[in-house]
Amino acid sequence: MKKIYVLVFIFCAALTLQAQSNYGLRFSSLMSDNLTLENAIRLGLENNSQFLSAKEEITIAEQKLSEAKLRYLPQFALQGTASWYKSDSAMVLPEAGINRLLPATSTLDENNFYGVGVTATQYIYSGGRINGTLKLARTNLKQMQSRYETVRNAIVLDIKNAFTRLLYAQENAALTEKLWKSVEHWYISTEGWSSLRQQALLAQLKAAYSQAQHELAQARLAMLVSLNKEINAPLTISGQLDPVQISGDLPHFQLWATEFRPELKSAIYALELDNIAIDLALSKRYPDILINASYERVGDKGLDDENRQVSLAVRLPLPYSFSQQITQKKAEQRKSTLRRAAIEDQIHVQVAASYEQMIFWQQEAQNRLETYQALTSLVERNLKGASKAGTTGLEAMREYLSVAQSYLEALRENHIAKAQLEWAIGKDL
Repeated sequence: MKKIYVLVFIFCAALTLQAQSNYGLRFSSLMSDNLTLENAIRLGLENNSQFLSAKEEITIAEQKLSEAKLRYLPQFALQGTASWYKSDSAMVLPEAGINRLLPATSTLDENNFYGVGVTATQYIYSGGRINGTLKLARTNLKQMQSRYETVRNAIVLDIKNAFTRLLYAQENAALTEKLWKSVEHWYISTEGWSSLRQQALLAQLKAAYSQAQHELAQARLAMLVSLNKEINAPLTISGQLDPVQISGDLPHFQLWATEFRPELKSAIYALELDNIAIDLALSKRYPDILINASYERVGDKGLDDENRQVSLAVRLPLPYSFSQQITQKKAEQRKSTLRRAAIEDQIHVQVAASYEQMIFWQQEAQNRLETYQALTSLVERNLKGASKAGTTGLEAMREYLSVAQSYLEALRENHIAKAQLEWAIGKDL
């Protein structure tokens, strides 16, 4: 019996792991034509060129970090030359010829000289320049990751808004169609002003139905644009446009924004990059100490002669623009500090405004829901045998349509406010 329980547990665990792995698949591998919000976000990210470009920037930054780490290792070089020349005194080949010293041809049996060798250079001390370069690469990678998150959050917000507007347009189109189908065959009075009034009311309800269909087409087009798909591609979505609520207060959300907003992280990393740049500029006051070793075989007929050397070198650069660079980097540091403070203030304002919108629309959606449900019950009861409802019935249906559309608009704004608040704090609720 215990073995059976173990097998069942392993099977359930395998199903769980498979479900988790499917969650991370690219959308193109998911066989689904009816988009949920989650799949719409996946598809939109997969097709967005800015998002894909941001991912490539991370790859570039990772390679630069790997390159910076390699500067701690000895730098090796293999070299080989074959020279045909005539010279009365010793000469040095140009840099393209690896700076090899060639003896006077009078000391050789042939006017040929061959050489192969290997050199190794290892920095012992660089005034912190190599370490600073590594810090620069690491911070640059973090900044690229923050930019990636910034692009991703903006795309997700756009898709959420487009998805919500399409859901609203679908609900509104269904509402107006149902209402129009209910009244289009109602009896129209033939008595003067009553006939005119009833026909005008019917025309208004039909216009609302046509307008809703037009808005649905526009919302579907906007959704395709957000997903970066062809404008004639088939598209259906599924979701519920129900009231949504949040728990948490404004100070809590402000603290989250400080922790999660990638724009603020990017500004902090930019300030860190400026600090590192100042350290690198100051490091030019210190010398480089390095060891160079080489081994080579040379000769005019063969590689008979052997040369070996180990050198300790001290190199101190003397740049003319040293003081100007320090002043420039410190000014850039102060600029980054001001920019970070401005971004932090801006984020706090965005969170406060989004929170206020969310609180208003979640309460407003609940208030309008009560009126909508009450009127819906009355409409359903009065529609029975309402073929001769007359002017009063048509006016009532027009007013009911206004209330129902007002409720749907509140739901739309409620969902958009939630998406905006999630973007403002940098975290899904």
